[in-house]
Amino acid sequence: MDLFDINREETLRREAPLAQRMRARTLDEFMGQEHILSKGALLYRAIKADRLSCLILHGPPGTGKTTLAQIIANNTKCGFTRLNATNAGTADVRAVVAGARDALGASGRRSILFIDEIHRFNKAQQDALLPFVEDGTVILIGATTENPYFEVNRALVSRSLVFELKPLSAGDIKTLLLRAAADRERGAGRVGEVAVSEEAADFMADMAGGDARRALNALELAVLTTEPDGGRTLITLETAAACMQKRPVNYDKSGDNHYDIISAFIKSLRGSDPDAALYYLARMLYAGEDPKFIARRMIIFASEDVGNADPHALLLAVAAMQAVEYAGLPECRINMSQAAAYLACAPKSNSALGIFKAEADVRGEQIGGVPPHLRDAHYSGAAELERGQGYKYPHDYGGYVEQQYLPDELLGRIYYAPSDNGVEKRIKEHMRRLKGRD
Repeated sequence: MDLFDINREETLRREAPLAQRMRARTLDEFMGQEHILSKGALLYRAIKADRLSCLILHGPPGTGKTTLAQIIANNTKCGFTRLNATNAGTADVRAVVAGARDALGASGRRSILFIDEIHRFNKAQQDALLPFVEDGTVILIGATTENPYFEVNRALVSRSLVFELKPLSAGDIKTLLLRAAADRERGAGRVGEVAVSEEAADFMADMAGGDARRALNALELAVLTTEPDGGRTLITLETAAACMQKRPVNYDKSGDNHYDIISAFIKSLRGSDPDAALYYLARMLYAGEDPKFIARRMIIFASEDVGNADPHALLLAVAAMQAVEYAGLPECRINMSQAAAYLACAPKSNSALGIFKAEADVRGEQIGGVPPHLRDAHYSGAAELERGQGYKYPHDYGGYVEQQYLPDELLGRIYYAPSDNGVEKRIKEHMRRLKGRD
């Protein structure tokens, strides 16, 4: 490395973006991912003990994959080389492998190869890694924003521990923002005193969508574009909104407004107004509401307010929840919109609420045993106890035969009363033909 290289690296280090400068250097500084990095967890213990095997880290941008790899580099006695699959190729991998072989032969020192965006390697490039991972020449750590079970060579995945990094919570991102604002050495505070209002910090943390890098980039832009006042740079909500390129909306996820908006959403679905439903859905997502919360409410609504008037409603609502899990934001907005529009337009029935009437009878009535002919007759000795005797198998009678099912004390009780809407109208007519039930 010559003088020019040294100067260039020093300049890059000094002028690096805030998100780069504020990367955690130790596991104690690392925020989030407690499900894999809590003390005692497998990955935490492996890093601390410097006993790593091949790893694949996957998760959305800004969740700490590259930072975690850098912590591993700082903590290991192994050689550590980083490649980015967007600009590296097979020749680069071979060069790293050659160096790893030399180190292993000369001193017994093992080598870690970290490949960022590993899913961008094509199949041939990934195949080129396999022999050296297999024989232990290198310990591979791959990072990817894609599902490795679809985008990474199956043989590599089978030889690796796969860890999913999840979007950071708003609380974790707020902590990172305040830490960066106060840090005089690496953070935004190196330009002087930086203060972030509570509203601005909450807004940036909510709007980051679990991406710490996005929040830190917004903070840096806010600091650079705000004139200090008396040596103090104050970041207000208005400045934060401009730097996040989002307008603040009146939405407190822990207050009345949160419940008012979700209530308006559900009532718009129940009132068969798809336009209002989509408006409130957009308003919640824009304000940073957890899409899983909204999807759960749609699943409940599908049975509570649509029910068997359109049995497909529950399937679509559950599919929307799966889309939230698999696709995530921002793409899952389309899936949620489809489900919300369908639920709003579907025929309505609340007949599934009959479960509450049945539960009330279970709690409040002194009920005898199951009618004898319905009892289990499949065990030895059941015949002597006259279990199941007299039961009429409906299929022997064309699919239906009249017999008692409810306990004696509840004969005549009706818990499911189909409506006249949608599919339930056919169900109601079918039950009337069978039982003469209205």
